[in-house]
Amino acid sequence: MTETAMQPPGTSDGHAPGRSRRSGVIALVAAVAATAAVVLTAPAGNRGGAVQDVLGVEQLRIMAPAAPGGGWDQTSREMQKALREVVGRTEVYNVAGAGGTIGLSQFLRHEGDPSELMTTGLIMMGAVVANGSPHSLTDTTPLVRLTTDYQVVVVAADSPLADVPALASAMQADVAAVSISGGSAGGVEQIMAGLLAQAVGADPARVSYVAHSGGGEALTTVLSGRSTIGIFGLSEIEPQIEAGTVRALAVSSAQRLPSLPDVPSLKESGLDVVVENWRGVVAPAGISDQQEQALEDMLVRMAHTDAWREALAKRGWGDALLAGPEFEDFVKSEQERVSRVLSQIGLGGK
Repeated sequence: MTETAMQPPGTSDGHAPGRSRRSGVIALVAAVAATAAVVLTAPAGNRGGAVQDVLGVEQLRIMAPAAPGGGWDQTSREMQKALREVVGRTEVYNVAGAGGTIGLSQFLRHEGDPSELMTTGLIMMGAVVANGSPHSLTDTTPLVRLTTDYQVVVVAADSPLADVPALASAMQADVAAVSISGGSAGGVEQIMAGLLAQAVGADPARVSYVAHSGGGEALTTVLSGRSTIGIFGLSEIEPQIEAGTVRALAVSSAQRLPSLPDVPSLKESGLDVVVENWRGVVAPAGISDQQEQALEDMLVRMAHTDAWREALAKRGWGDALLAGPEFEDFVKSEQERVSRVLSQIGLGGK
């Protein structure tokens, strides 16, 4: 996988015993990947356990740093359901704007508070660079990576674009005339728009990208004809594809996806572009090692519940569980990689 393919290293679904972190509560397994990523097995114990000691009388709260309905919101609310059998009732709240950087700036005010969590991922990293945010995920405590999600290139049902070769021809003729709708500036959709331009031999800096704070707004732009194509996460756009509101031209995975077997991959269609989004969870900076470990244990247990496994299947998310120092290293390497890729495609500087 090339760097510009944006596939997060360390994704794996395997499980086996391995070394432990800090107090040895979580067993880690080496994954087959370019970076020594790991997958975790769920720790034993009664419901709540150490995390209840950490939370005390406080209720766990999860920030979705985006408007309702998007990937972060979906992830947060599926976590809320799955955590019921692990730690009881939790609260999810939304802080939308600027690719999650507004939520990030507010989240940093909770320094040292283990009852506050935030859903995050690749999109926020890109938005930090694109928006020149003074804050980044290095100002938080990374806990776990949970999922991966692929992107889908769609057009309105009545669009004259029939397939990827037609899209490529249009972009080669005049890349600026092919407007592309997606999420926030610097996010995975804009990164993918730049990579599409690169793949057809066009200048990524000339891409007409229409940024939106939520998937609903981006969909409206596509359906109104104000943009030529839209780029969406699979879990966000699949209901619209099934309803016939939009037509899917391609998916950003290396091969076709089981949930969209009739939709070719970009690579299969002649464009060497593979993009894989990821989502995870962070806590505020300033929490203790004991609090961090308890929260990681809680989330790993959650990821092994039936409710979470059902959510993965329902949403079409890949299981990308990664925690401990390996996830912290992954976050650092991803921040460097995203910055480099944005610079390469003219969307930001290092």
